[in-house]
Amino acid sequence: MFSTSVENNLCLTGLTEDENRLVNEIGAWLKETNPADYQLVEERFSHLHTLGIAVFSYPSIRDTSFLKGIIDIEDCLVESLSAFSSSTRLLHIPTKVVAMRSFLVAKFHAFSLLSHLLNGRENIQSQIRSTIFSVISTLMAEAVYFSCLEGTDFSHHTKASLADDLIALWDSGVDQRGVRHFSALSSLWIARDAASPTFGTMDGNTELLRITMDLDDDWRDFLVDESSNDETRWALEEFLFGLSWEEIQKIRSRLSRYGINAIGYDEVRSYLDSNPSYSMVNHTDPRAIYDFFIERKDACTLRKRVSAPGPKHTLEEIYLKYRIIMELQD
Repeated sequence: MFSTSVENNLCLTGLTEDENRLVNEIGAWLKETNPADYQLVEERFSHLHTLGIAVFSYPSIRDTSFLKGIIDIEDCLVESLSAFSSSTRLLHIPTKVVAMRSFLVAKFHAFSLLSHLLNGRENIQSQIRSTIFSVISTLMAEAVYFSCLEGTDFSHHTKASLADDLIALWDSGVDQRGVRHFSALSSLWIARDAASPTFGTMDGNTELLRITMDLDDDWRDFLVDESSNDETRWALEEFLFGLSWEEIQKIRSRLSRYGINAIGYDEVRSYLDSNPSYSMVNHTDPRAIYDFFIERKDACTLRKRVSAPGPKHTLEEIYLKYRIIMELQD
């Protein structure tokens, strides 16, 4: 589908061999069935490859002046990378980091175009969705790494190892550690998407049962080990109901005050006197997964800043941190 010069540089453009093979197979099919769509796809991916070549031509984060001299000093490395988590530090962040984020967004849009053009071809859609979700997971992984570096769950030595993984992510556009947890996170989201909240008594048991039935033993172990952790329970409720912790408390308070046993989906807005704080997750638009994650992440950050009650981390952060801890113990 693409010129030889572009294909020869795939290792520098952020597409795996499988992704490149998929794009070329789709391109060959479109060329025969819809030349106009073929031209659109060829142009979009040619631009993506051009951007990839530019992004991957930047030196490794390890070689930037910001990190030179401190790369082997664990405490300094962790502290330096943690500073990148703040949006106010934008102009202090190495260009490679910012460029890689832009590349991942462009990759998301390119594969989303394929998903739109091949709507109805489920055998191909599953492969496209896998790539799209891997991009979303990589973007979310940044937040998880920052959470690990800033928290107290890990030793300085382990944090230095996680910082090294974060640098590798910025250099390659792939979260090598997260690849091992991609299946679990993907399964969690698929299960949630298949189990829309029913609200009812607002205890979350129905929603939790629905997603737990579709997940493996690791998820059940997580629930058992974290059963007494209030923050995990609060973050889980936000994830299940699609409402903020504050909104959940407001609805529960109203149910208790007026002796109401259950609430229906259509009644939520009237109970809140407004639209819910978080965007509704729409399975037809994968961007909604990331939107929902970031909205909850921002709410957690605000609670930490003002010392307000409620979860200080998202369920995805807590779950992935749990998996990392279990992995380190093996």
